Amino acid sequence: MDDLDKYIQKRKERDPVFAEGYESGYQEFLIGILLKEARESAGVTQEELATAIHTKKSVISRLENQASDALVSTLRKVAQALGKELVIELREPGSKPKRKRVDRKQMAHV
Repeated sequence: MDDLDKYIQKRKERDPVFAEGYESGYQEFLIGILLKEARESAGVTQEELATAIHTKKSVISRLENQASDALVSTLRKVAQALGKELVIELREPGSKPKRKRVDRKQMAHV
């Protein structure tokens, strides 16, 4: 665990509002990262993906950077265009989400 992780953990322990906001913000951020990774893994540009789902490049960019406002139908179209399946999960409150560790170098390029 690096210094940033330690700071976040301590802050979450002493500030429930921060903890709640951090978790929801992290999940929204993670959606964008996953979309970008899937697109890049498929070797597709934002423009090519936009064309495939009949939208504009700016929509794809917004999804990768602000996925919190994404419609499920749009996410499904993106997933299908990239040969993926969209999976949405409902959990009990307070259960830990399955997290993918995001490299901080990767975050710098978002």
